[in-house]
Formats: sequence, C-alpha cells, structure tokens
Amino acid sequence: MGLKITLSVIKADVGGFIGHGSVHPDMLKNAEEILEQQGKELLVDFFVTNVGDDINLILTHKEGINSEKVHKLAWNTFLSCTEVAKSLKMYGAGQDLLSDAFSGNIKGMGPGIAEMEFEERPSEPVIIFMADKTEPGAWNLPLYKIFADPFNTIGLVIDPKMHSGFCFEVLDLVEDKKVTFSCPEELYDLLIFLGASNRYVVKSVYTKNKEIAAVSSTQKMNQMAGRYVGKDDPVLIVRCQSGLPAVGEVLEPFANPHLVTGWMRGSHYGPLIPVPQKQAVPTRFDGPPRAIAMGFQLANGRLIGPQDLFADVAFDRARQKALKAADYIRQMGPFEPHRLPLDEMEYTTMPQVMEKLKNRFK
Repeated sequence: MGLKITLSVIKADVGGFIGHGSVHPDMLKNAEEILEQQGKELLVDFFVTNVGDDINLILTHKEGINSEKVHKLAWNTFLSCTEVAKSLKMYGAGQDLLSDAFSGNIKGMGPGIAEMEFEERPSEPVIIFMADKTEPGAWNLPLYKIFADPFNTIGLVIDPKMHSGFCFEVLDLVEDKKVTFSCPEELYDLLIFLGASNRYVVKSVYTKNKEIAAVSSTQKMNQMAGRYVGKDDPVLIVRCQSGLPAVGEVLEPFANPHLVTGWMRGSHYGPLIPVPQKQAVPTRFDGPPRAIAMGFQLANGRLIGPQDLFADVAFDRARQKALKAADYIRQMGPFEPHRLPLDEMEYTTMPQVMEKLKNRFK
C-alpha cells in the first residue's frame, strides 16, 4: 500500500498587476512566506505560481479533501496577499474573496478549488492545468478527448488497463445536481451534456475500479456573487501513466485550440491558448484565454518539479492557430458569436438596459 496523500490546488484573483494581466511578484512572495510559516506542521509540500491575475496554491498534505485546516490556511494566504495588493493599489484587490470571514470550508467563498486523495503509486506523475479568462466548462472537451477519445488516447485501445474505459462525474451548475456516465457505453449520452459547457461540467473522472484520475474546479463566480466579478479561471488535476493516460495523451487535446467562453469582461468566445508559464500574461483585449500545464512527480508527497509542459516547441503551431482564430473572431466585435448570447450576459449591463427600455417594447 502506498502513502495516502491529498493534492489540493486552490486559486484566487486577489489583485491584478496592470489591470487583469498578471500578479505582482511581492504577492507571490507573500503567499510563499505565509505557506512556509503557517503550513510548516500541516503541509508536506507546496508550490506557488500564477496564470494571469490568479494566484495558484499547489498543496500536498495528509488531511484529506475538504480539510478545514488546509482551506483556512489557503484563505489566510489569500487575505494576506490582498493586503499586499491593497498597499500596491493593485486592480480588483480581494475581488475573489466573497466573504469577510472563514466559515470552515473555502468552497462557496470565491476561490476555486480542485483536490483529490489517493494512494501514491511507485511513480506518480501529475499534471496541473491552470487557466485564465475562462470558466470550468473549458475543460470539458480536453477531458472527453483524454479519457474517451481513442483518436487522442491510443491507450484506450491498446492498454489492457485502460480498455474498459472511464467514468465521468458531470455537474449541473444551475441546479447543483450531478450524474455519472460510464464510458464508452454511455459516450453519446455524455456528449449531449458536455457540449453545453456553460451549464454542465466534468467534476471528476474515475477508473472503472473507482480510482480517481482527474478532478476540476467547478466554482461559478457569477452565481456565488450574484454579479459579474470576473471569470472563474478554473484549475484541473490529472494523474498520468500506469493504467491512466500517458503524459503525452493528456497534453494532446491542447494541440488543437478550442473556443471557450471568457476573454474580455468574461463576455466573449475565444481560443484557449496553451502557453508556457512566462507567457501567461493575457493583455490583448484582456486575453485571449490561456492555459498552462505544470508537471510534477510526487515522491512521498513532495512536489518534484515543476516541468513547464507547454513550453515545448511542438505547441508553437497550436499557439499560432489560436492567434489566427483570435484575429478572425475579434472582427465581430459586439456581435454574436464573438460576444456571448444574451442568456449568458445577465451579469453585465444587459438587465439595466432592458429595464430602462421595457416600456418601449410594444
């Protein structure tokens, strides 16, 4: 039996460095200091990074998922970073912190979170994807291709440990209900829901033996805050190899950039660009949306790495393809399908405009 470890990825936007583009180095340094000081007896290891204006805390520990102590540590870290952001007059300081006080669990309080508990294998490679200027549904297509598409993941065909397929736990973000699909036998049923990525999102993926393979953050900022406070900027953890998709199979969906919601003011469709971490600074029209992929080997809970997996030159053409798509769709300006449909614009000025004009509609 291997060591039982919990991997938690918790993120929040608590202040943007020059608008929404990045995080000030003092804020990242502060996050590291807080985790080092307050997490010394609690954490096995940690790593701090950012994508765009989001601070991402990657934590390993033995407390299990939904640990009050771990969540409180993350909350305190974001509060401390907010104070740094305020002192530097960063944009939107503390915007993802929707409560004034910690109440036992960070879920529903603004920050996004993805965490899983598992027994560490003799070799435990994991990839942590982090995105900016988009929402949880951005992972639907990649997760489908990773765990259900044999044209992407040849292991589904030729690896006896994967041949039986995987189970997808799908969450309805509107009614807060979930359903599990067993694939490949329920593949077509799954796709009906995953295609509506603004409402239905993959929360987790399991093997047929109930071993966790992937988990994503599914927090919807707009629904929690009741107003537009920024896109959800989701995170995703995927375990790799030894009966699970290979590292290359997990990365392959991002070689063909797909359109996601988000971008400027969270109100536009745009291509999700796979970038190295140093290029995770969205500035053109506050975007386009982008994702980074940080690879780690776990060794008794220690985070060995990271390897910046999208820094590979093999993703250069994907980046160029995404930029061409961005050029094309930007020409549509405020018109759909670049701007989101009206039913997804409820947290913008649309309700006020409708109210002002209601007596003029005959």
